[in-house]
Amino acid sequence: MDEQATTQPEQPLAQQPAKKKSWFKKFATRILIFLFIALAIFIYVKFFYVFGEGSKAGELNFFVKKGYIFKTYEGRVIQTGYKSKVPGSIQSNEFEFSVVNEKVAQQLMSNSGAFMELHYKEYLGALPWRGMSKYVVDSIISIQRPGNTQTPFQ
Repeated sequence: MDEQATTQPEQPLAQQPAKKKSWFKKFATRILIFLFIALAIFIYVKFFYVFGEGSKAGELNFFVKKGYIFKTYEGRVIQTGYKSKVPGSIQSNEFEFSVVNEKVAQQLMSNSGAFMELHYKEYLGALPWRGMSKYVVDSIISIQRPGNTQTPFQ
């Protein structure tokens, strides 16, 4: 008769205590996050950080667009003076560079053989789509053709 009164009300199920991550999983997660951040910093410094800036002057020896997958502009300037890695020998001082900017590349392409002053950025590593050299010319300071006056560029 009084079954409802004598039975006790159902209690909600007890909540399971939250499982704690093991110390190894915490350690491994922290190590992976640290390695990912370290790798990102390494890649940035190696390929995107501008290590140095400057200018080089000399006669533009050649300038060419080449590459199998990424077509990049590559060039070489022969600087005045001589540089030798081995004592007693003579070697011309060459500056090999890449160009990313299409407008700068067209100016260089049309002025092969001229004496020019170039502004460049130096990176610690080369990227395939940026060129084969770690030196990237970003602007032409001046061009002087044989027998002509100097032409400034900015």
